[in-house]
Amino acid sequence: MLHLPKDRPGELLELLSRRRFLELAGVGLTGFLWGCSNRTNIEGSTSFPVLAFSDLHFNPLYDTSPELLARLVASNAGEWKSIFEGSKITALSAPGADTNYPLFKLALESIKKNRGTSPLILYTGDLLGHDISYYLNLYTGITDPATLQGFSDKTLSFVTQEIRAAAGEAPVLFAVGNCDSYTGYGPDSAFLANNAQAYSLNLLKGAADEQNFLASFQTGGYYTAEPAGLNVMVIALNTIAFSPSVQNKDGSENNADAVDAQLAWFDTQLAAAETTGKEVWLLMHAPPGADECTTAKDVNPQGHLASSTMMWEPNYQAKFLETVGKHEGAIALTFAGHTHMDEYRIMSAGNVVEIIPGVSPCFGNDPAYRVFDIEEGTLAPTDYRAFHCDLANTAPAFDSYYQYSKAYPVNGTLGQSLEALQPQLASSAALQKRYRGYYYSGNNAASPITDVNWPVYWAGIDEMWAQDLANAVNSYS
Repeated sequence: MLHLPKDRPGELLELLSRRRFLELAGVGLTGFLWGCSNRTNIEGSTSFPVLAFSDLHFNPLYDTSPELLARLVASNAGEWKSIFEGSKITALSAPGADTNYPLFKLALESIKKNRGTSPLILYTGDLLGHDISYYLNLYTGITDPATLQGFSDKTLSFVTQEIRAAAGEAPVLFAVGNCDSYTGYGPDSAFLANNAQAYSLNLLKGAADEQNFLASFQTGGYYTAEPAGLNVMVIALNTIAFSPSVQNKDGSENNADAVDAQLAWFDTQLAAAETTGKEVWLLMHAPPGADECTTAKDVNPQGHLASSTMMWEPNYQAKFLETVGKHEGAIALTFAGHTHMDEYRIMSAGNVVEIIPGVSPCFGNDPAYRVFDIEEGTLAPTDYRAFHCDLANTAPAFDSYYQYSKAYPVNGTLGQSLEALQPQLASSAALQKRYRGYYYSGNNAASPITDVNWPVYWAGIDEMWAQDLANAVNSYS
C-alpha cells in the first residue's frame, strides 16, 4: 500500500548545517556457482552468496607529511599504493575519521577472503572521503581547480582499481554517493563525465551495456546493468539528487527537471524488467524516510518530537513511492547506504530497504559489511552474515559478527522477516536490546541511542513521512 505524504510538498525545508550534511553525510546461474555454495533457507529452495559493502570514504590525505603529499600530487594512481605502503602511519582509522589506507587495505583483504562464490558484489556509494579538495588545499596550498579535481579523479581511480583486485572477476554494481563529487555534495555532472570510464572499466567489468551506461550515468548518475548468468536487472539510482540539500535557498526545486527525468527513466526500466521477466535489484545511496540520528537529537527530555529531518525532498519521495507502487512486486531486493548504520526501512508493504553499514567509522560506527544469501528462484535475500572490525581491539580485524537468522525471528524472505520484526522491536525487550546493540556495528560505547530517543529509531523503520514519524514517536509507549 502506498502511504501518501502528510507533509506539505511545497513547504520550505530547513537547509542543513555542515554537521547535518555529514550525518546525512537469479534463475539460471551456472551449475558451477550453485555447486560451490548451495544452502537451504526457504524450504525446498537453494541460495547463493552476494557480498555488499558501503561508504568507504577513502581519505588519501590521512598522512599529512609534506613529502608524502607531494608524491601523491605528482604521481599517477597506479603509483599510490607503494606511496601509502611507505607511510609511517599503520594504525587503522579511529572512530570519527574517514577510512585511511591501513583500514582500506584490511577491509578489502576481508572482502576478498569472504566474497566466496558471490557472482557479483554490490556497493551503495561514497567511494571518496569528505571534502578532499578542501583538505588538499589546506595541507598543500594548491588552488588550481584542475589540479584539485584531478586529485579527486586519481583518488577514485586508485580506489576502484583496488576494489577490482579484491573482487576478482566479479562485477561490482554500485550507486553513487554524495561525496563522489567535486562540489562536496554531488555527484556533479563534471565529476560523472570525467570518471565514468573508471567506474565502468574498474567496477562494472562488462556487466552493463557501455553505450547505455555512459548515456544515463554521465547525464544523471544512474544506470542499469544485467550481469551475465542472472535473470536480474540491477537499477542504480542517484538518490542524492532527491536530497533537500540540493534545493535552492528559497525552497524551489532547482533540479526538478533532472529528478523528473530520472524517475521517468526509473519507471521505464521497471516496466522493461516486467516485460522481460527479470527480477529487479535496486541500489541507492541515501534511503527514503528520516535521518534517524539527526532527528533523535531533536527529541525533548519527555521523549516528544516536534520536527524531523528527512533524507529526501517530499515531492520526490512521493513520486518515487508512486512509481514503486505502480510496479508492485517487481523489486526483489533494495540496498542503500549513507547512514553507516546497521538498520533498515520499510518503504511500503513488500518493499524493504536493507541499509548496508559503512566501512568508514566517521560517524562512530565500527567498520562493517554483509554477505547475503539470495534465494535462487525469487532472487530475494533470505539471510545475511554481518562482519565487523572492532576498532577498540588491540589487534583489530574483520571478524564474523552475527547472522540474522540466529539473532532475529525468521519468517520467509529477509524482507518478510524484517517487516514482521518491526513491531516486535517495541514489544520485546530482548529484541530491542539486540537491535540497539547492532546499530553501530558493535561500537556501543559511542552509541547515542537511549530509552528517551529510542522511539525515533523504531518509528524511523516504517514511517516515511515527517508528521507520521513525529506522531509515532509521541504516541510510543
